[in-house]
Amino acid sequence: MNRLRAAAAALLATATLVASATLGAAPAAAAPAGLAGMDVSSYQGNVNWSAAWNNGARFAYVKATEGTYYTNAYFAQQYNGSYNVGMIRGAYHFARPDTTTGATQANYFVDHGGGWSKDGKTLPGALDIEYNPYGATCYGLSQSAMRSWIASFVNQYHARTGRWATIYTTTDWWTTCTGNYSGFAANNPLWIARYAGTVGTLPAGWSTYSFWQWASSGTFPGDQNVWNGTLDRLKVLACNGTC
Repeated sequence: MNRLRAAAAALLATATLVASATLGAAPAAAAPAGLAGMDVSSYQGNVNWSAAWNNGARFAYVKATEGTYYTNAYFAQQYNGSYNVGMIRGAYHFARPDTTTGATQANYFVDHGGGWSKDGKTLPGALDIEYNPYGATCYGLSQSAMRSWIASFVNQYHARTGRWATIYTTTDWWTTCTGNYSGFAANNPLWIARYAGTVGTLPAGWSTYSFWQWASSGTFPGDQNVWNGTLDRLKVLACNGTC
């Protein structure tokens, strides 16, 4: 979410300048249909969760870890705070396929906040696999090596938690770095990132998305998201059935 946020900010700044010059003001983006939610990281610090709830957010993904070297210093406030106001929450891991294996990072994630419990308010952990903010777009891996790395992560996460991780990505990155591989769609929910009026073409294999990150700022702190369904259906995902 790091490079995507930066790129979106640059595009938004450009669009704002153009709109201001031609229209006098930039129109607000309309939220897509679906259940409103958000995702946050250390950038947001201590979040006012009551305000986010009162403004309509019903779920949140919170950054827990990156690679095997970083944990979010605000994780407890964000992860527990969202839960305490009534949101369905989950943790996410920013992948670094150039540093350690997928299984190693899955273990680090689970050991530092990325686990799952059948309490009806905890989503399966998410793997944030996207543009490399530190170097080569695909982290120096071939498409086959990247597919293997992702498989290593999601299989180990499943072994540790009994859940298949949500995969956060963009269609462009997925196509470039995995060869638009379709093999994860059967098990792993898709969290698509696209800052546009429509969700666009999805990565191969997924006929629909579960979550859509549609803007980098808006009503809620952090990124703006929607769940593609009702609150009851989100609870089914959280519970892995009923609970």
